[in-house]
Amino acid sequence: MMKHTNKTLLFRGLKFLAGALPLSFIGPVVLFSAFKNQEHDFYVPVLILALLAMAAAVFLMFKGIAIVMKALFD
Repeated sequence: MMKHTNKTLLFRGLKFLAGALPLSFIGPVVLFSAFKNQEHDFYVPVLILALLAMAAAVFLMFKGIAIVMKALFD
């Protein structure tokens, strides 16, 4: 018997990947902005925000790819 793709799990994984896409662009842009304004008072909070956005993008990408693989091959 052939296995079929679990569509609900596939769409859940694609939602994670869709959430990672904007963060993967926003994080480096904010990081660049933080490094250009090192003398500003908000340098450290903006730097932390950028690092958190990039870490969240990486986490969401791994989680999304894992869920998509589970939907396709499990």
